[in-house]
Amino acid sequence: MAFDLVVKNGMIVDGTGLPRYRGDIGVKDGKIAEIGRIASAAKETLDAEGHVVTPGFVDGHTHMDAQIFWDPIGTSSCFQGVTSVVMGNCGFTLAPCRESEADLVMRNLERAEDISRAAMKAGIKWRWETFPEFLDVLDSLPKGINYAGYMGHCALRTYVMGQRAFTDKATEDDLRAMVHHTRESIAAGAHGFSTTRSVSHMTSDDKPVASRLATWEEFETLVKAMGAGMVEVAGEPRGDGEKARRYYEDLGKLAVESGRPITFGLFNRRAVPGHWRTTFDIMERTSRQGGRMFAQVHSRALNVLLSFETQLPFDKWDMWRDMRKLPLGEQKQWLLDADKRRRLVEIASRPYEGPEVRGGEARPPEWDRIYALSDMKGPYKSMAELARQKNTHPVELMIDMALERDMKFFMTQPIANEDQAAALELMKHPRSVVTFSDSGAHVSQIMDSSLQTHLLSHWVREKQAFTLEEAVKMITCDTATQFGFHDRGLLREGMAADIVVFDPATVGPRMPEVVCDLPAGAKRLLQKADGMRATIVNGQVLLRDNEPTGNLPGKLVRRGARH
Repeated sequence: MAFDLVVKNGMIVDGTGLPRYRGDIGVKDGKIAEIGRIASAAKETLDAEGHVVTPGFVDGHTHMDAQIFWDPIGTSSCFQGVTSVVMGNCGFTLAPCRESEADLVMRNLERAEDISRAAMKAGIKWRWETFPEFLDVLDSLPKGINYAGYMGHCALRTYVMGQRAFTDKATEDDLRAMVHHTRESIAAGAHGFSTTRSVSHMTSDDKPVASRLATWEEFETLVKAMGAGMVEVAGEPRGDGEKARRYYEDLGKLAVESGRPITFGLFNRRAVPGHWRTTFDIMERTSRQGGRMFAQVHSRALNVLLSFETQLPFDKWDMWRDMRKLPLGEQKQWLLDADKRRRLVEIASRPYEGPEVRGGEARPPEWDRIYALSDMKGPYKSMAELARQKNTHPVELMIDMALERDMKFFMTQPIANEDQAAALELMKHPRSVVTFSDSGAHVSQIMDSSLQTHLLSHWVREKQAFTLEEAVKMITCDTATQFGFHDRGLLREGMAADIVVFDPATVGPRMPEVVCDLPAGAKRLLQKADGMRATIVNGQVLLRDNEPTGNLPGKLVRRGARH
């Protein structure tokens, strides 16, 4: 057989968790055609000597619904070895929606997911109304990686109810229409249905996003009407253990009664440490009753990134708000002015008295819990500790460190998974999957697209908490199986040829950088990775040494369709 591509001489880690072995992989027509020692001719040969060869990584929690229109290869995810993503999480999608009402959808997305309205307006050419029409548009777009998408409750509600979606309970007629569009979306290949009940998800005018106005009965009715596909839910009660227990028990009951798999993010939080254990107990009981629930967990702390280039805790404080509106060079001049600097430090040292912050927005500073990000390896010292060593105030130190680096200085502010021992326990639980990058959202607030390469560098190489085989299985076969990508996530003959070639001795995320490459010049965080030899999607090399080849072999993955 003449192959389109042969990956030769690599150590194959096939996604099953079984030990690695040396071999070649032959690819034909986008599929893995042969695994072994291959001597046959190939149109292209990729030498993987000294590298491991694994399935492409699968990310089940992204928000690339807007990004796909201007960034077909899915940066930053593709740079981390991700070849397939699920978008449309948390109830936030661009369909169903009439072009004349696009602002309603953008109102849901703009603050809750930190996606620039100007970028969406400039970068999206509206060619749909219903969700099936949206899927057809996605099918027609050039794509570097594979995309699947939920139909989102926020978009559904605004499509049916208009402005009332942000204020009113659905009427019987509203609900009948929503049921119709939900079934229509699932039949067209939507991955499932997503919603948010999270108090973090607010509009730019401090109102709840549309799906937060839905009653539990509305949510339950829509899930029971689906007939197929998955359910993804964002948000859970905070700080009240009994309320949280009832909430997850209700989700478990819904999973049993509807037959739909239900998934959600689960983190350890320092305010309520260990509460997630109760949630796993509920999942176990649900499984015995015939329902399926699984948790999406992270490979590190959920960090808000702080910098002069993006956001700081003081951006809306007196005097700071005026400075932060200026170009970065002019902000630097303010900081070099002794009098202005003195006043800025004095203001930033006051107690915070403003409104509650949400989502990925910078929290008021607790300097013992804000860390200088000097590299991606760690461990990191808090700004308070570093300031004590220099006998100065943390705000003074922040300014000094920024000026020393020409304003290119990042700090991390953990908002969940602060305890890494708990994060490890979450990852090891059999009812969790390691995914939750939020790629495409929080574009100037959070940089978690690298959670897979962090797993490989930190937890495998540095901490030896997992073998390489175990970790690869977690981000390939386990994730693909839970999210229903049944022809991906393993290196097996007949499977889709989504393949990553990397050096296990050097793989790991690089430092993030700030770029202004979104439509309308909007800024975002971008992150690449070290050690990546090649990323192959559907049998074609998408990235070689982490640089795009120009190939765009990605597909829209419709639920129920054969690929």
